[in-house]
Amino acid sequence: MKSNKHDEMSPGMKVKPGWRIKVGFTIFIASIIWPVFMPVLLLFGVSTGSVVKLSGMLLLAAEVMLVTAAILTGKEGFAYIKQRVFGWLKSYSPPQTVSASRYKIGLVMLTVPLLFTFLAPYLGTFVSKPIAGNIFLAVAADISLLISLFLLGGDFWEKLRALYVHGAVATLPDADDYK
Repeated sequence: MKSNKHDEMSPGMKVKPGWRIKVGFTIFIASIIWPVFMPVLLLFGVSTGSVVKLSGMLLLAAEVMLVTAAILTGKEGFAYIKQRVFGWLKSYSPPQTVSASRYKIGLVMLTVPLLFTFLAPYLGTFVSKPIAGNIFLAVAADISLLISLFLLGGDFWEKLRALYVHGAVATLPDADDYK
């Protein structure tokens, strides 16, 4: 049995993107984007039952497309595609450390949607229904929450991760650091 010299995601891997890799890449991207359009069917007045059935078929088709892309490109080609896609996504990841003002803005953008979501069921008794049950406010709150996670930076992700690690201990900076 011949051993593989390169790890699957090795950056030193030299693969020239020929037609098979280009077609496989197109199928790979289509298999990822395809399921995103499922909720659009509701906008066209398609019944919920039909959307559920079609969603199942579309998800199955997306999986078949992904396997087809892997077969078409081969192991090295599929690793090349994954390396390019995840390398591109990594370039948009949040920075490790951020400024204090950016961090505070991110905390406000994180906290306000969480409070809104928590208090929305109770707001209906005190304020009018258009405010408490407004879908646009709920979507805006979700978008604000997602943006805040990028504004808070990589250090916040580590803090968030530490919540789920039993042995993690919080280390607070000295009071002099706040001045």
